Amino acid sequence: MLLMVGLLLSQVLPTVMGESYATLSEVVYILLGTCLAFIMINVGREFELDKSNVGSYIKDYCVAMLAAAAPWILIAIYYVLFLLPSDLWSSGDAWKETLLLSRFAAPTSAGILFSMLAAIGLQRSWIYRKIQVLAIFDDLDTILLMIPLQIAMIGLHWQMGVILFVVIGLLWFGWKKMSSYSMRQDWWAILIYAVIVFGVIHAIYLVTKKLFGADDALHIEVLLPAFVLGMVIKREHKESKSDENITTAISLLFMLFVGMSMPQISASAHAVGDSIMASQPMPSWGVIALHVVAVSILSNIGKLVPMLFYRNHSIKERLALSIGMFTRGEVGAGVIFIALGYSIGGAALLISVLTLVLNLVLTGVFVLIVKRLALSTYNE
Repeated sequence: MLLMVGLLLSQVLPTVMGESYATLSEVVYILLGTCLAFIMINVGREFELDKSNVGSYIKDYCVAMLAAAAPWILIAIYYVLFLLPSDLWSSGDAWKETLLLSRFAAPTSAGILFSMLAAIGLQRSWIYRKIQVLAIFDDLDTILLMIPLQIAMIGLHWQMGVILFVVIGLLWFGWKKMSSYSMRQDWWAILIYAVIVFGVIHAIYLVTKKLFGADDALHIEVLLPAFVLGMVIKREHKESKSDENITTAISLLFMLFVGMSMPQISASAHAVGDSIMASQPMPSWGVIALHVVAVSILSNIGKLVPMLFYRNHSIKERLALSIGMFTRGEVGAGVIFIALGYSIGGAALLISVLTLVLNLVLTGVFVLIVKRLALSTYNE
């Protein structure tokens, strides 16, 4: 609901507020980045691995990587074939933009599923334990897959070397110091960490923008630094009800700000923006609706990858595991924050957002299917 409200506000407020909307837009951008940093720190806090038994995770990581990559590639191909004219099918720039937007259209976050399975007494089940591991690895893959895309967007400039250095350094630090630091983990402390992380990254961008211009400014996305910070914090498994409520509220506000960050859309004209995707004519709303359904089907087909593995478990368990990965969440929505930073818009951006909305609406259906499959399997 909040994502939809944000979408409506993004279309109405620029006309109502006029020139003063630019100030609001900047404020929303800062709040969006801070909320995303807060969410990613919490995702990092959930990331726990037994370093003495890393080999046991290799298969799960490969499955999660395939489940992250399959819908991404399927949707990218769909966007190129159905949203671009044939003379752009071989365009490298067009593929870069569609790969970035399709990454947003195919996220996973199964937090609500964990709550439901725990509520019906299945927290010791194979489905619960396995989907927890796959969801965390899938979130990690979403972050890591953004790195080559970001490098592709920047091109062979000095910024690429800096970003690679920062990424490798952060990954090394996160692995070496995983769960090493005892830090306060109240909601307000994590919010302060989020403000600092986003503030530093945004300050780097503003300084390099002033020195080298907007096109050559250094874009270090907030996803990985915030995630690594969460990784190195020693997790405390005791959270008050107020911590849970405020964390949920920040996630909800994040969805509102994602919607408010959308550019104005006209179904009868070209979208606003300098990118190839943004320069394409906007289809009618009926055609957009068909695209949303098609992209949703493709993304969920891609998430059926776990069906091909874990053959020692029943087909019902594997199907429940796969459907559990249909659920959508904040990590994937955070990719839109990056896409907007590169002025990528147009029909593909709108379709990606509406695909997220549709699958969020269907979350209850996905959870109920998983619940029935799980109960049926363990009753048998």
